[in-house]
Amino acid sequence: MQFLSFSRRRGLALLAATLGAAALPAARAQETPVKFQLDWRFEGPAALFLVPAAKGYFKAEGLNVTIDAGNGSGGTVTRVASGTYDMGFADLAALMEFHANNPTAPNKPVAVMMVYNNTPAAMMALKKSGIKAPADLSGKKLGAPVFDAGRKAFPIFAKANNISNVAWTSMDPPLRETMLVRGDIDAITGFSFTSILNLEARGVKADEIVTLPYPQYGVKLYGNVVIVGEEFLKKNPEAVKRFLKAFSKGVKDVIADPKAAIATVKARDGIINDELELRRLKMCLDATVLTPDTKAEGFGNALAPRLSLMASQVSDAFGTKERINPTAVWNGTLLPSEADRNIFAVAKK
Repeated sequence: MQFLSFSRRRGLALLAATLGAAALPAARAQETPVKFQLDWRFEGPAALFLVPAAKGYFKAEGLNVTIDAGNGSGGTVTRVASGTYDMGFADLAALMEFHANNPTAPNKPVAVMMVYNNTPAAMMALKKSGIKAPADLSGKKLGAPVFDAGRKAFPIFAKANNISNVAWTSMDPPLRETMLVRGDIDAITGFSFTSILNLEARGVKADEIVTLPYPQYGVKLYGNVVIVGEEFLKKNPEAVKRFLKAFSKGVKDVIADPKAAIATVKARDGIINDELELRRLKMCLDATVLTPDTKAEGFGNALAPRLSLMASQVSDAFGTKERINPTAVWNGTLLPSEADRNIFAVAKK
């Protein structure tokens, strides 16, 4: 057997090291950049996306993901459609509305994963108003921003519960709960995990709030979904698949340890109230993610009959230019395996 001389071995080692170092930038260059926008601010529910980013799950899948806060689902849908963002998190009803009102628009976003299997939209009132059930809303003064998901879907809620003769007051989001507390309006629409905590922050005790969640009163709308621009999806289908796989892994971590997840949100926005956002996150998970419907359908999935019903209801309630085609807004072919999406097997801390 012949042995390599020391100098030759040393030379080969240096060559290997040099080649390895040269390969690193190339590997990094192969990472697919993904610009992602949330539906709202860096609050508790944002942990669902911030945790997989902070833990390197996206990086491990060859993705360079940047996550920005949003200012409402409608804005997120529009920005993904414009190409400003590649992917985003938005209410499915807002996505459906965009499709139906912009039938010829290029790069229409598509939903690729269901996150909030049940809409978090709800009616909220104070007990002193005498409102105890949906029927009590007839003839009352209701309030919400004009773009609020619950307000836009209210005709569906009203039809399911025989509510009539209501008067609406519009306001900016920060004034919604304040006007309810002042008695300017009788009830509001909003996401339950947002408005309930906002009311408490204005001095209202939890047992003084009446909450009427849409899903519990005949409105089986889906909630928020992961969306992707049409062009980005065509060019990077495998990247989208890897994104959803990494995201699913992060969701499991959030469910397993919500407190640690909030620390991740805190690292992104240092002024948040840890205790408040932990409550918001848990309320969000219980109302929209860890639900019987999610368990029956499978996390991330959406059923065709339910999508079709929602498309019809949103077309009517939102008064869209064209009828919504459910197959145009949903693409479930990129979902991770059932095992990767089995969030109910996770042990909570």
